[in-house]
Amino acid sequence: MSEFSTSSASKRLFWQKNAHLEMIALIFPMLLANITAPLMGFVDIAVLGHMDGSHFLAGASVAALILSQIYWICGFIRMSATGLSAQAKGQKSTQSSFKVLYQSMLSAITIAAVLVLFQQPILTISLHFSDANELVSSVIKEYFNVRIWGAPAALINLALMGWLLGQQKNKLVMMTQVFGNLLNIGLNLFFVYVLEWQVAGVAAATVIAEYCISFLGLFFIFRANWVKPKMAWLGLKSLSILTRLNSAMLIRNLALQACLVFMTFQGIRIGEQAAAVNALLMQFFVLIALGLDAVAFAVEAKVGEADGSKKVRLLKENVILGIFWSSAFAIVYAAVFVFGGKQIIQILTDLPSLQQAAGEYLLVIWLLPLVAHWCFLMDGVFVGLTRATAMRDSMIFSALLVYFPVWWLWQDMGNWALWIALLAFLAARGVSLSSYYVWLYYLRRLSC
Repeated sequence: MSEFSTSSASKRLFWQKNAHLEMIALIFPMLLANITAPLMGFVDIAVLGHMDGSHFLAGASVAALILSQIYWICGFIRMSATGLSAQAKGQKSTQSSFKVLYQSMLSAITIAAVLVLFQQPILTISLHFSDANELVSSVIKEYFNVRIWGAPAALINLALMGWLLGQQKNKLVMMTQVFGNLLNIGLNLFFVYVLEWQVAGVAAATVIAEYCISFLGLFFIFRANWVKPKMAWLGLKSLSILTRLNSAMLIRNLALQACLVFMTFQGIRIGEQAAAVNALLMQFFVLIALGLDAVAFAVEAKVGEADGSKKVRLLKENVILGIFWSSAFAIVYAAVFVFGGKQIIQILTDLPSLQQAAGEYLLVIWLLPLVAHWCFLMDGVFVGLTRATAMRDSMIFSALLVYFPVWWLWQDMGNWALWIALLAFLAARGVSLSSYYVWLYYLRRLSC
């Protein structure tokens, strides 16, 4: 009876104004926080681009890319922290909430210690693959050797962000992120133009901002409440759940990264123009992520809370709300791209040949948000459910049995094959996770 009444209950919640306002209150702070991040990167590029030589911009960009990729792969710290924190909130257990916080911070510190300890081997390997000349290599070393010391703060910030999102403290996340980004910009200008530290100044500004975000986040958390950590929480047995989650999420992230790296290098093999076109089109994906990530973060928190409180009906209702807002964002993005895609391309490049080449992929640009929003949304659902194994298996399936086979079948189409494969990959992730969700909460329960 409860399963068959879920539909009407979902409709009732869907038409409740407060339910939508709660979702909006979680989405828009993260949307604003996401928007400030590209601004920081823009200032970094502008500062580096005005130094005496292009090698400064090239070297710092490569070094920043190395670290950002490492931190992105370590994004499982945030995902696990969000899901477990949201479930603890649903259980109304302050002890469990802080247990998640301390365990996530311990994971972050441990991984950061490994990165700092092995910084020189990481740098050596990176320099080998970058194949940069001596001038660019010297800048890579200078930037990397400063930025790497921000690793503890950068990874702790992932844990703090995840925990706060799970506790539905999205405004605090926005405040710390915006503060850190603005501080980074200010210090960047001060170190470079006043102290004349050049590349080291750009790196130092980011490191200081990362630590300030950590201290501010901890201040907000412990000002409201504080639970003393227990040694039992940090033992191997107690950490086993988090370790399993992180391991599965790590494999998921690596599989996703393998597809993106393949796309980048395959584009380069096709030719200079194809690589440039792909770089432009990826900016549309970045724009999409600003909104769809914000929706996914909100869904993670609401689904995790419902799962922690063992309210299956509420869980389903929040997924329906998530589908509505994710679809709304996707439709708006698609409409903007349909009516303004050419204009956005013209803003991104003033080269007529590149504008024309990128314009041939407008269909891909229009379809991208409509296809991609399902995997963003379902990632949010499964993060909230802390079903990392399902996310890992979906990613591996979509990569090995969809992305690469589709590219191989269509490779005669050149660069188009990469984008057809990417759309198929995104669709496979959304379909596979959606199907598993339906089986878990509809088909399996109806058969019981």
